[in-house]
Amino acid sequence: MTKSKQNGRVRVFVASSLDGFIAGPNDDLSWLPEPADSDHGYAAFMAQVGALLMGRRTLEVVVGFGVPWPYGERSVLVATHRPLPALPPTVQAAGGPIDELLDTALQLAGGKDVYLDGGELIRAALDAGRIDEFIITLIPSVLGAGIPLFAGAHQRHALQLQKAEPLPGGLLQLTLTPQPAPVRQTIRKGQP
Repeated sequence: MTKSKQNGRVRVFVASSLDGFIAGPNDDLSWLPEPADSDHGYAAFMAQVGALLMGRRTLEVVVGFGVPWPYGERSVLVATHRPLPALPPTVQAAGGPIDELLDTALQLAGGKDVYLDGGELIRAALDAGRIDEFIITLIPSVLGAGIPLFAGAHQRHALQLQKAEPLPGGLLQLTLTPQPAPVRQTIRKGQP
C-alpha cells in the first residue's frame, strides 16, 4: 500500500454485521449493541485522526442522532453536491473523484490520519488503492439487507489480518490492511 504524500493514513473504523452490512434498511442501526464500558478503541483511534471524509448519507445519519457534534474541532469533508445544513464551521462540502477528495482530506488532516466513513466512499477508496487500514468490529447479527461495507466494490481485494481481538458481548474486532494485487502471468501453450 502506498503511503499518502501528506504522511497521514487513510483509515476506516466501522461496525459490520456478519453478513457485511454497516446499516440495515433505511439506515437502521438498532442492531448495534448498546455502548459498553469500553469504546473498543474508538477514542485512541480518534486521537490519531486530523480530518474525516464522509458521505452525505453518513452525515445525515450522524446529524439525525440529535446529539452534540461528535467530531469536535476536527475538519470534516462531506462528499456531496448539495448544500449542507447549518453545521460547525469545521464542516465543508466537496465533490470530485475519490483521489481528489482523499488528497484534500489528507491536507486538512495536517499530517494526521483521515477517518473515512460511508459505504460508497469506502468501496471507492478501496478500489482506488487508497485505504491503509481497516478496523472492523463484527457484530454477531445477520441483517439480510441494508448498506453493504464491501459488496459493490468493482474488483477483488486481498486483505491481510493484522489483529483479531475478541470483545465483550461476542464482538470481534479485526484490524486488516489491504495487500497489493498479485501480478498475474498468462501462461501460453508451449511455455514452461
